[in-house]
Amino acid sequence: MTPATLAPQVRQRTIAKARTLLDALPFLREHWGTTIVIKVGGAVMERAPLSLSFAKDLALLQHVGIHPLIVHGGGPQVTEVSARLGLPVAFVDGLRVTDADTLDVATMVLAGKLNTEIVATLLAGDVPAVGLSGVDGGLVVVRRRPDPDLGFVGDVVRVDVEVARTLMDRRFVPVVASIAVDESGQTFNVNADAVAAELAVGLGAHKLVYMSDVPGVLGRGGELLSELGSREVADLLRDGAVVEGGMIPKLESAARALEGGVPRVHLLDGRVEHALVLELFTPEGVGTMIVAEGPPGPGSVERVPGPSPVSDREGAR
Repeated sequence: MTPATLAPQVRQRTIAKARTLLDALPFLREHWGTTIVIKVGGAVMERAPLSLSFAKDLALLQHVGIHPLIVHGGGPQVTEVSARLGLPVAFVDGLRVTDADTLDVATMVLAGKLNTEIVATLLAGDVPAVGLSGVDGGLVVVRRRPDPDLGFVGDVVRVDVEVARTLMDRRFVPVVASIAVDESGQTFNVNADAVAAELAVGLGAHKLVYMSDVPGVLGRGGELLSELGSREVADLLRDGAVVEGGMIPKLESAARALEGGVPRVHLLDGRVEHALVLELFTPEGVGTMIVAEGPPGPGSVERVPGPSPVSDREGAR
């Protein structure tokens, strides 16, 4: 047998790597040139600081033509500092009651400490990140929430994404803290889930991703609900026995984003390594995907059933 007729000896694991890349190709094509808004919850950062693996996920997104924007919360960290200062801590339907002193704490923690730490982590992973708050460039304009009165808590009136879009066009990743301003210049604490939803609508995002410390939306028996339609989300919100606490503003914001034209909303467990890449670039996904009712948009890639790393249930993707 001549050398030309010898079969090349290639390790199976090497071939498997090539197959993995080829399996991801349809999803890479789907996401090329799109904007994705990613909201990182404070509960994730409380359990462990954002790791370099998350920064590598963001770097991969950029290298395959995606324009990411990060919105972050920091509720547990605000609670911790407030408690240390002897300030009262209260919530109504998952939203913080914010008096003037608590607003000072929220501004320091969110727009100062946490924002700087996230940007530093991304920079260490070669992601060109820039820290912002909703105040910068009038990015998020709010009015005081009238009912119930939660103090200095704002509802988003409008977003002006010019500053974010300018940064993204130059390949920077904006990292936005959920502090915003009203027409008179008064700052407000704003629910980060709502900020992420409004920015996703304003940017015409292809997807909105919520990363928290739970696997996704859970059913009555604690099982992961792998895929939901917008009407099912409305039913869950009406049924107070299933959804509670911080999941309420997440699903309300998801519904708002879908109504505003965002095709897909994903809820992921940020504690799972590379959860973002697994959700976006594999057929099975790892969390809950919420879709607007109706046929999929042109060029979209549908999920297929498969095992989830965070659930024994096979997701109906």
